[in-house]
Amino acid sequence: MGYVMKNITLPIVIEADADGFFVSFPPLQGCYSQGETHQEAVDNIKDAIKLHIEDHFVDGAARRS
Repeated sequence: MGYVMKNITLPIVIEADADGFFVSFPPLQGCYSQGETHQEAVDNIKDAIKLHIEDHFVDGAARRS
């Protein structure tokens, strides 16, 4: 089963602290990441969101089997 990923804009929360940036995606519970720079944090949360969604589809397929 294949699927096409589309580019969409999603709201994220970014917080800066002494160690860098913490970023979360509130609509997906437990989906968060971090980075030393703002851009690294944004790139990392994009990967985290993608993996979170892919995991959901894999788990959903496993439940249907």
